[in-house]
Amino acid sequence: MDKISQLAELEKEIRAAKLPLSESNLVFGEGNPDCQVLFIGEAPGFHEDKLGRPFVGRAGKLLDELIIMVGWKREDVYITNIVKRRPPENRDPLPTEIEAYKPYLARQIEVIKPKIIATLRRFSMNYFLPFAKISLDRGKVFQTDGYTIFPLYHPAAALRSTNVLEELRKDFRKLPDVVSGKIAPEEELPQIILPKRKEKTPQIKLF
Repeated sequence: MDKISQLAELEKEIRAAKLPLSESNLVFGEGNPDCQVLFIGEAPGFHEDKLGRPFVGRAGKLLDELIIMVGWKREDVYITNIVKRRPPENRDPLPTEIEAYKPYLARQIEVIKPKIIATLRRFSMNYFLPFAKISLDRGKVFQTDGYTIFPLYHPAAALRSTNVLEELRKDFRKLPDVVSGKIAPEEELPQIILPKRKEKTPQIKLF
């Protein structure tokens, strides 16, 4: 089964599962499944919920601009979130919600097999690097289980702060060199996520 078919099956499985935030629309992810760079945010927002697509609001437009800035197109990368549905009022995802969706993100990554995983904000960063701090570790390169992790500020934070925007642009400019290997990982970490099993994830009942 090719990657597109595998991702379609996974999306279908998520729709059928009893998961948190089911009152919101599923935002599975989109882009090139053969990408070198996979961007992972935290959860969809208002516009993403309405359109069923990740990063299509103001933060998404900034992300598009940053991708173009380094000579790529949105269609060259893949974009998704840890939590696949919008939390009420755009609040932060709860630990129980993150845990419920984690197995599906792990399988999504397993199918795509990106060279670089660029995390956006602390929730997706801490999925891979539980003890990392976004203010200290963004723009650094880490290695875990064969994946290169590159933490970044979230574009939404950059819209609220000129300083954060400048730092995000600076870090983003490193991405092509991270992809090419000119910037090597600063630290190789033990395998902490990404299950190796291939079987379907059981439906999770929270109540």
